[in-house]
Amino acid sequence: MGPTAISTSSLATQAAVSTQTVTRLERGEALKAATVGRLQAALEAAGIEFIPENGGGAGARFRKPSVSS
Repeated sequence: MGPTAISTSSLATQAAVSTQTVTRLERGEALKAATVGRLQAALEAAGIEFIPENGGGAGARFRKPSVSS
């Protein structure tokens, strides 16, 4: 099963912020640290993994599915 899209309104609802706040994030505008934290938590709950700086720049990717036996 591949990655699932998340809409602006869905992310806003999950993070308890407005859709305008999500749009500001997409534009790269500065947001309060608490707001960024709520957005990050919502994205992580949706399966996004944040990658720290490792010489190639920080980033994000879909988390690999766990393998159950």
